[in-house]
Amino acid sequence: MDVRAVTISAPGGPEKLAVSTLDDQTPLPGEVVIDVVSAGVNRADLLQRAGHYPPPPGAPEWPGLEVAGTVRAVATGLTGWDVGDRVVALLDGGGYAEQVRVAATQVLPAPDGVDLVDAAALPEAVCTAWSNLVDVGRLAAGEWLLVHGGSGGVGTVATQLGAALGAHVAVTAGGPERVARCRALGAELAVDHRDEDFVAAVREASGGQGADVVLDVVGAAYLQDNVRVLATDGRLVVIGLQKGRTGELDLGALLAKRASVTGTTLRSRPAAWKARLVRDVLAHAWPLVEDGRVRPVVHARLPLDEAAEAHRLLDSGEVFGKVLLVP
Repeated sequence: MDVRAVTISAPGGPEKLAVSTLDDQTPLPGEVVIDVVSAGVNRADLLQRAGHYPPPPGAPEWPGLEVAGTVRAVATGLTGWDVGDRVVALLDGGGYAEQVRVAATQVLPAPDGVDLVDAAALPEAVCTAWSNLVDVGRLAAGEWLLVHGGSGGVGTVATQLGAALGAHVAVTAGGPERVARCRALGAELAVDHRDEDFVAAVREASGGQGADVVLDVVGAAYLQDNVRVLATDGRLVVIGLQKGRTGELDLGALLAKRASVTGTTLRSRPAAWKARLVRDVLAHAWPLVEDGRVRPVVHARLPLDEAAEAHRLLDSGEVFGKVLLVP
């Protein structure tokens, strides 16, 4: 059976995405094949399409870092998954397709109580939020967490996850409607970055302390203010560069606060690291999804054929939560 997938004809704009036909997928040792019911669209996909974020060695050349669906085939001798299981998966690439191959260690059971199509909004966002808030940021109950881009795919999950872990969550978002929706997701403080000073707002809300953990997708444009807003022993975790990659860092301020700045990515991590992360997410974050404290936030569902429009939509800045492609 031929399999449809969205491939990139050449680096460039959304018009460079086109539906192509691939061979039927067959699992390699340690893998499962998933019939995809939906695939998440992430900013990393936009960067890959533009030629700025190549897939890691061995990954498919077409985009897509997370899917939901049902298991179609299981590698010989592999246990733990059966044909027909409802699952989601964290991918190295290739999610924009009707079928995907993925290491079984990067597969999670579809969470109870979540529509299977919407579940594709979870794997990348939950794994990113958990690894950066808990593993890197060492977020603890009672601490202040500042999430930049609170209306984004990772931001909406990080807000809910931080609240579920007992943190005081502050977010930045653009415009009164987005600010209100972030509050509804559990943010104690939501700052409109268009006309409010997030440093002053977080300091006031925290009684002058500042943020213990800052999760940042903005990059260089916020670097100085992120250091200013950090509490003593604060942790700044940079996961995106939407507004620049080069900024000036006041090392004196960093030393005075005994603060740290960490930059992380998920896609290029080794398979063993991802396997451990998925195990941790299953054990600690997935129960929060299944009891409703963390839920997918889906802005739009578009057919696979409209991948170019999905990229335009995500790039427009109008999306709240995630955009999904539905084969």
